[in-house]
Amino acid sequence: MSLKETITEHMKDAMRAKNSERLGTIRMLIAEIKKREIDTRQELNDADVVVVVDKMIKQRKDSIAQYEKANRQDLADKEQAEIDVLRAYMPQPLSDTEIDALIADAIRETGAVGAAGMGKVMAALKPKLAGRADLTTVSAKVKASLAS
Repeated sequence: MSLKETITEHMKDAMRAKNSERLGTIRMLIAEIKKREIDTRQELNDADVVVVVDKMIKQRKDSIAQYEKANRQDLADKEQAEIDVLRAYMPQPLSDTEIDALIADAIRETGAVGAAGMGKVMAALKPKLAGRADLTTVSAKVKASLAS
């Protein structure tokens, strides 16, 4: 079963359970997936759906930061609940050891040396790490690896 089909089934389950918070979040996700499909004029595969989910999680994290600055914990809690629902559709995160091994492989494959090679390494890593690791952290690790 594809990830889109799983999400649709979870929406039906939330409807049956009358879980309005979960249902609302899943409906937003499905709407975003359909919007992306219309924009690109092609059906999204599982990897593309993971990118959509990851983007939605990042948006909610940004919102949480803004709400907390404004002392609106009620809205921050709502956003956190949406993140919890969305995380169910993300692949298992990679461990630091696995990330380090992928970075070493990418540096070896691209032959990158110094800070100038960082773009090549990140371009090679991005598809492998999409949704499975924080790319900001990975970027810092790549920078450190290329500097040494």
